[in-house]
Amino acid sequence: MRVLIIGLVAVLSSAASAQQPATSAASAASSRTMVTAADVTAMIAKAKAERKDNQAMLAQSLIQLAPYNVSLEYRASVGNAAVHETEAELFYVIDGSATLVTGGKLTNENRTNAENLTGTGIEGGTPRRVAKGDFVMVPERTPHWFSAIDGTVVLMSLHLPHRPAQ
Repeated sequence: MRVLIIGLVAVLSSAASAQQPATSAASAASSRTMVTAADVTAMIAKAKAERKDNQAMLAQSLIQLAPYNVSLEYRASVGNAAVHETEAELFYVIDGSATLVTGGKLTNENRTNAENLTGTGIEGGTPRRVAKGDFVMVPERTPHWFSAIDGTVVLMSLHLPHRPAQ
């Protein structure tokens, strides 16, 4: 798993400077093993153009390799808080900055599915400013919320399913 994370980070970290041709739009995330800097730039432009005014975030899949899913998240306003009960989540800030709150308790908690909860915010918790180049690991069962967005923030999000110790 470390190799996968390091590989993904290396690919996405180079997104700001590498100049490679974009892959075909027809190639599905599930068949990709690499996302180029040009791909990331195109996905950011697409998210910026397609995001509706009342939509806090637009997410696009970068790479899927079961059970892992790597997404590009384009956030332009504050959205809901979340808890993933069976997955940790690794964020890499591709561009922009925001305030991320972790810990505490979800407010107005709702169950979205068997493994996830959402809420309108977090009571308590620890706020921290995150900016381009930062990595943050949110452990499973930990409330997290981008409580303030400084213009926009573009993130790589990698969900890491819990695997029992062997």
